[in-house]
Amino acid sequence: MDLASNRIVKRLVFPDNVILPGTYVNDMRFDFRKGAEGTVYVTDSSLSGPGAIIVMDIASGHAVRRLNGAQSTSVDPAFVPVVEGVAVLGDGPNGTRKPVGVASDGIALSADGKTLYFSPLSSRHLYSVATELLNDSKVSEQQLAAAVQDLGEKGASDGLEADAKGAVYAGDYEHNSIRKRLPDGTWQTVAHDPRMLWPDTLSIGPDGYLYFIVNQLHRQANFNAGHDKREKPYSLLRLKIDAAPAPTH
Repeated sequence: MDLASNRIVKRLVFPDNVILPGTYVNDMRFDFRKGAEGTVYVTDSSLSGPGAIIVMDIASGHAVRRLNGAQSTSVDPAFVPVVEGVAVLGDGPNGTRKPVGVASDGIALSADGKTLYFSPLSSRHLYSVATELLNDSKVSEQQLAAAVQDLGEKGASDGLEADAKGAVYAGDYEHNSIRKRLPDGTWQTVAHDPRMLWPDTLSIGPDGYLYFIVNQLHRQANFNAGHDKREKPYSLLRLKIDAAPAPTH
């Protein structure tokens, strides 16, 4: 979309072999330095099937599923999210309740475009992989999975973002917080506020602020016996971080 003219300049359609019956196309990051017109990385946040990273070449529209069903893109089977002191449980089989299960969700691209960071929503771990390997068709799924780095626990996140200085930001929806991973691998809590109910959709603006929404996902009716506990107005918040967004060109 050309925002100046409000005109669609290119339409990209995912092929059937990439979009599975349970696919939930979610967060994406663009790198216009890779490929003739750029490359887009997309998380499949499936609620019922395998998670994955979808890699699409913008010029050709060719797309592939990578890390399909790998541990790093899958729901942690032992994960039980607790928000506002209550376990977030959805409908399970035979009238039972089960923890919310969402596969790979948050995604961020390093400033040099060489590393993709990602995490399942239903996990507290941050993972990374070299984009060179993601884009190499000669690298098998087994080889790619072995190359993924588990960067440890960061808290449970719905959204990720990276800045130009090499830091990665992650929402921590269990603790109403935003966390920051420094280039040396250490973590800081940069904001904590009871108003930050399930922070998501992180984006760094040219003004040095980190913007994010408060989506109150855990208050939706399907997690609260049919009662919608979300409170309006919904919020868009910002946090001064004095950093520029990671470049994509």
